[in-house]
Amino acid sequence: MGKVVMRYPGSVLQESWDAEVPVRGGVNDLAALVGAGGVCVLSGAGLSTDSGIPDYRGPSSAARRHTPMTYEAFVHDPAARHRYWARSHVGWPQIDRARPNPAHEAVAALQRCGLVESVITQNVDGLHQAGGARDVVELHGALARVVCLACRVELDRAVVQAELARVNRGFDTAVSGLRETQVNPDGDVELPPELEAAFTMIDCPACGDGPLKPDVVFFGESVPRPRVDRCFDLVAQARSLVVLGSSLAVMSGLRFARAATRAGTPVAIVTAGPSRADDLARVRLASPLGEVLPALVRALRA
Repeated sequence: MGKVVMRYPGSVLQESWDAEVPVRGGVNDLAALVGAGGVCVLSGAGLSTDSGIPDYRGPSSAARRHTPMTYEAFVHDPAARHRYWARSHVGWPQIDRARPNPAHEAVAALQRCGLVESVITQNVDGLHQAGGARDVVELHGALARVVCLACRVELDRAVVQAELARVNRGFDTAVSGLRETQVNPDGDVELPPELEAAFTMIDCPACGDGPLKPDVVFFGESVPRPRVDRCFDLVAQARSLVVLGSSLAVMSGLRFARAATRAGTPVAIVTAGPSRADDLARVRLASPLGEVLPALVRALRA
């Protein structure tokens, strides 16, 4: 069996795992696990690809042409921060227009019927909540929020976006033809340098000084410890951990699958392509989530 070496910046561990997906079981096996209740869902970018948001490592991956923003660059390099906001300003409307797909709705349905007890997502798009899920733990934050790195005020992205539009009327006219360009997983789009330079960034409206940052965990940035502890608690309380749409390529998500296994809690993984936790999975499916999860709901309602 061949090996694939996946290399990513920042906090991502550079490690290899089997390229072949070891499929184990089917929808009925997944239904037996989920039907026992007490499920903790851990979701990744693969859950949102059917909503038009690409992932980093799956079949729709933009990783080959796009390097994600790192925390170090954003905080310490004003030019990188300016470039990010110019691109994000153009890409945000596509993220904002994204709507939950049948996979998000299926997770919410399983939560409403009491089988899914908790939802942890690595996604920053808010689509779980838009699809009806409750009390979602956003492990990596949310693009819909913005924080000031100086005064720590939290702002609604819509408010920031409106102010950016007000001071960038000429820029918006110049990039109007690019607004349907494929958005990157960071929520931004590629722009030529001359357009990036034409963008005007705003200061924090609260303190008038500090740089603004989307309330997401960039590559190389640590997830806040209380949030991590909350996730470990949810996994510890679960009867099973069901991973949806994640390769678990980063330790940020992989650690929860490992914790579940150490505790004797069964793990199921449904995602396209290889996962770093494939050897831990009792049930392992590679079918599309938009097909598997609605089928799962139907099987449990039968």
